[in-house]
Amino acid sequence: MEHEDPRNGELSPRSSKRPKISSKFISESEIRDEFSHHHPRVARINNGSFGSCPGLVLAAQRQWQLEFLRQPDAFYFNTLRNGIMASRKIIKDLINADHVDEVSLVDNATTAAAIVLQQIGRGFAEGKFQKNDTVLMLHCAFQAVKKSIQAYVTRAGGSVIEVRLPFPVTSEEEIISEFRKSIEKGKSNGRKIRLAIIDHITSMPSVVLPVKELVRISRAEGIEQVFVDAAHAIGSVKVDVKEVGADFYVSNLHKWFFCPPSVAFLYCKKSNISSDMHHLVVSHEYGNGLPIESSWIGTRDYSSQLVVPTVLEFVNLFEGGIDGIMKRNHDEVVKMGKMLAQSWGTNLGSPPEMCAGMIMVGLPSRLCLNSEEDAVRLRSHLRDCYEVEVPIFYQVSKDGEERVRDKDGLITGYVRISHQVYNTLEDYEKLKDAINQLVDDGKTCKMLCTE
Repeated sequence: MEHEDPRNGELSPRSSKRPKISSKFISESEIRDEFSHHHPRVARINNGSFGSCPGLVLAAQRQWQLEFLRQPDAFYFNTLRNGIMASRKIIKDLINADHVDEVSLVDNATTAAAIVLQQIGRGFAEGKFQKNDTVLMLHCAFQAVKKSIQAYVTRAGGSVIEVRLPFPVTSEEEIISEFRKSIEKGKSNGRKIRLAIIDHITSMPSVVLPVKELVRISRAEGIEQVFVDAAHAIGSVKVDVKEVGADFYVSNLHKWFFCPPSVAFLYCKKSNISSDMHHLVVSHEYGNGLPIESSWIGTRDYSSQLVVPTVLEFVNLFEGGIDGIMKRNHDEVVKMGKMLAQSWGTNLGSPPEMCAGMIMVGLPSRLCLNSEEDAVRLRSHLRDCYEVEVPIFYQVSKDGEERVRDKDGLITGYVRISHQVYNTLEDYEKLKDAINQLVDDGKTCKMLCTE
């Protein structure tokens, strides 16, 4: 086991200036101070895309950056490895991994997916897998994951089966049923499913999936490897990798866990497969195991990987720590979602128990949101004219599919609202009023101007 560098005690960013807490837990005004660098006029209800970082953590990051710039050689030889190890140990405990060697820190979930899929691609290229053996994934998987499958798997001879996620969704059973149907399709004609990619929380539309049950089904059906893409998970839902039971599990630390961009953890369950996992960037650490390979991919800014101890300090300023924050965000986003749906006469995209810190809310049909271009136009209009930042989802119609209606027609668009500790009621009222004004003015998406 590596020993701790004694200088970390003096130079650790944990000695950075802390907020002055007037009581046992952080107050609402102190929370506002921590995020005072946010644009003061923008209703920022899109934490799910890029996350957020409090001032305490930004100060710690700056201290790490200055420490490197003061004496880069000493930092590289004496400090960096131990600092990253300290962060990995915290993550190991948070996710209930068996050993710190199962935890690597990488840039983001996109990087982690490419690492996993590169290994699958090698299996096809080296003849370990049969041509047309397949990878199973959700149809709404993150686009970068789909591109990695294209880059590493299909070009090497593998095929892809997509599980169509029902939306709006009313129960976990709907998802489980579609998942089973797709496994049956994937195993047809003697094919083997070499990898299942399962989202813990889908991005767009956003739904918390029954991930433990989907992993269990995958195992029972003989799927060789399971990768859980949980980009939105840590900090918004409980993460216990042993309970989940997947071979690989990734979650961004900069989305819901308050790290600066960008950093994610990749959990690889100890096995013969995990020992052959390699970082995409080959450095002199190649062959020393993925955690060590990931800890040095050349000269760059590693500060986002080093601030995890300070992030833990920050979340523990809240009553209940990270669990308290998760409950607060879930309760508030459900409350705000219901408020918006009632005002607009629409619906929620999933029941409250199937959302975390994000929820989908139907938009009034009178906006006539009929394409991806309309969704982009509306989002840009809300940003430019109303100072509201929120993603817009276009619900593609499928023949024979039952659709949700409001009093004026079919609901074809949804907003994905997020709630993080810095959000206030006024943020959501600003969105509510903007949409109501557009409807009252008779505006449709095609009529909107963007700057």
